[in-house]
Amino acid sequence: MAISRRRFLDTLASTGFAASSLPFGGLATAAAPPRIDADRLRREIEALSAFGRPDGGTFADGVSRVAYSDADIAGRRYVMDLMREIGLTPRIDPAGNIFASRPGEDAGLRPILFGSHVDSVPQGGNFDGDLGSLSAIEAIRALRVANLITRHPLELVVWAHEEGGTFPNGLNGSRAVAGQLVAGELDQIYKGLRKRDGIRHIGGDPDRIEGARRQRGSFHAYVELHIEQGGTLDKQGIPIGIVEGIVSISRFQATVTGFANHAGTTVMADRQDALLAASELVVAVHEEVTRLPGRQVGTVGRLDVTPNAANVVPGQAILIIELRDLSEARLTAIGDAIRGRAKAIAAATRTTIDIVATGHYGPALATPSVQEAIERAAGGLGLAHVRLPSGAGHDAQMAATLGPMGMIFVPSVGGVSHSPKELTTWEHCARGADVLLQTVLELDRAALSL
Repeated sequence: MAISRRRFLDTLASTGFAASSLPFGGLATAAAPPRIDADRLRREIEALSAFGRPDGGTFADGVSRVAYSDADIAGRRYVMDLMREIGLTPRIDPAGNIFASRPGEDAGLRPILFGSHVDSVPQGGNFDGDLGSLSAIEAIRALRVANLITRHPLELVVWAHEEGGTFPNGLNGSRAVAGQLVAGELDQIYKGLRKRDGIRHIGGDPDRIEGARRQRGSFHAYVELHIEQGGTLDKQGIPIGIVEGIVSISRFQATVTGFANHAGTTVMADRQDALLAASELVVAVHEEVTRLPGRQVGTVGRLDVTPNAANVVPGQAILIIELRDLSEARLTAIGDAIRGRAKAIAAATRTTIDIVATGHYGPALATPSVQEAIERAAGGLGLAHVRLPSGAGHDAQMAATLGPMGMIFVPSVGGVSHSPKELTTWEHCARGADVLLQTVLELDRAALSL
């Protein structure tokens, strides 16, 4: 028979145990808190890695499970099957997000929402998003094994198209839920695929995209486990990071238009070389971002050249520029400086450069009470922890616009991510999953406010 969270705590008290006093790998008694199965978590992460793996490759070769691809669909099908195995019924919202709910003791309480994503960047790793999604499933499984019913309903989520490595903006599924889609973005095209068709391909309904939107206060709290994707925890030897906030991100598409002409007969002085102008713009982005001291970063991570032939002067080049910093004012100033440099480059190369904003995600601060719940969970497991900012964007920053939010980080070996060499040790994966589970239980008894 399943027991409630209240009865579980009463049992702990009557036997002299407190959830906060049990060390990592604590006593295997009936009164001990539920724990995840580390071996099963590893097997499921390794199994998910097969979807989008290079032909003939291994786990170490990473994955290209880009949003809306066949590999993405296969990976999503795999995680939905895992949800069914633990008695959940997955559902897909109009944006393509996957949700599954577990009833709580009090149906009138708002759910605790937790999860991550399973899509990847091209040639990415096996932990970014995957760890948080599969750990969320494993947490529900652990509660089921322990016959423990929380007071609040629990809601898993696997967000659709978190990564922005294909279409020019990311956080697509969570932005739909937060009501922050950009006008006209469903008609964006990547390699011949219109975004609305991609959403339909994974089971969403772009014609009803507004139906994905949730109201502020619709959940008790949101918590997400993720690899750090930076090197702070790994360098300091600290197993758990508690995120203080997520940086602001601005993305732009720069279209450089020149004139395509014969590479052998067009003299240098007569050329309107779009790639030359684009190359100068890439350097300008670097120079403007590094002009002032600070943590701000800027990247040109994508460049499409037309006609992309060895014997043709490039007629067009399209760049995606991304800027990140905790300061909105600094991002605006850098963006203005880049536009000024682009105007000068266009005049010097006899090209035109059109820069259009394609996405902006404001900074998101983690809710103090959720951070404290994570600290209690990590401390109860005897795990050292530290607070730190997130330089990467996450669906959590969209969730933060709707309710209390927190994030748990585990170390990335060498700070490497968005690469096949991305690695988090299995021990750290298990520790992070256990902290996620205990955080959910902490949030279940915590009074939170927006």
